[in-house]
Amino acid sequence: MTTLSPENSLSAKQSASFILAKRNPPIDKTEWDSFFDENGHLAKSRDFICVNILERGLHPFVRTEAWKLLTGYYSWQSSRDDRLMVDSKRRRNYEALCKMYEKIQPLLENLHQNFTETQNNIAYDIQKLYDKDPLGNVLIDKKKLEKILLLSYVCNTQAEYQQGFHEMVMLFQIMVEHDYETFWLFQFFLQKTEHSCVINIGVGKNLDMLSSLITFLDPDFAEHLKGKGSGAVQFLFPWFCLCFQRAFKSFDDVWRLWEVLLTGKPCRNFQVLVAYSMLQMVREQALVESMSGDAILLACNNLIDLDADELISTACLVYAELMQKEVPQPLKDFFL
Repeated sequence: MTTLSPENSLSAKQSASFILAKRNPPIDKTEWDSFFDENGHLAKSRDFICVNILERGLHPFVRTEAWKLLTGYYSWQSSRDDRLMVDSKRRRNYEALCKMYEKIQPLLENLHQNFTETQNNIAYDIQKLYDKDPLGNVLIDKKKLEKILLLSYVCNTQAEYQQGFHEMVMLFQIMVEHDYETFWLFQFFLQKTEHSCVINIGVGKNLDMLSSLITFLDPDFAEHLKGKGSGAVQFLFPWFCLCFQRAFKSFDDVWRLWEVLLTGKPCRNFQVLVAYSMLQMVREQALVESMSGDAILLACNNLIDLDADELISTACLVYAELMQKEVPQPLKDFFL
């Protein structure tokens, strides 16, 4: 076992206090522009910007531009002119992919049963989406969303398509103006988060590490979960598949958490600390009432309308607690 850095522990505690105290408002356009020089190069360090995003979040007016740097859509070393060129290249590449898809779509429909099944699944999932806000304003273009999801399925052989992607991509479509931005931001988001929300890549690993984290930090609760023999933790996979989207009270809360995941602060795979923090919300009830695995799962599914700042702060404190201990090597490798 290895003791993690006390500096990281202090930083996590400080971040938690900043988030809860909300001493400063989210980063607005004026402040965001001050992070760059007259040519658009970074005038502040990437680390400085990411820590500020962790502690304060982003104003909606700068979120799109900031996410393009956080995801890797743009390089942090780029100038303003570089970013204009990259954006133009992303648009051209997207248009080329669309033309390629149009040519091979008939072939895929005739020769690949999986494609037809996926096409039907996407259409069904999208049909269930609410496309208007409470005032009746149209939020999303379902036809464009379907096109982006099908193109992603064809082009991203790692992630393919899974139920829930339609809800995730919808949030990208709401955030940005153009289809090519939606497509590429989603692809880069998956890469930056190490495909953490993809069932056959990251979800299983997240669940295994969540179990290990509970065993390490909360052995009493781990013993209770183990005694139920129902794999309660393993059934929490929707949290990771949807990147906690259904746990929050607003889209802004979802974006707030997602941009923290993109910063890599206070650590890698922060999503597992978030899941641990959520599970702790039902811990006392589960132990007092000796709840079954199914009852625990139901209680977890009822965790909705959460506040992102509070959850991020709690997860930072869990990380700070972890830093104070002799951490097993698998956990250390996972979070650092």
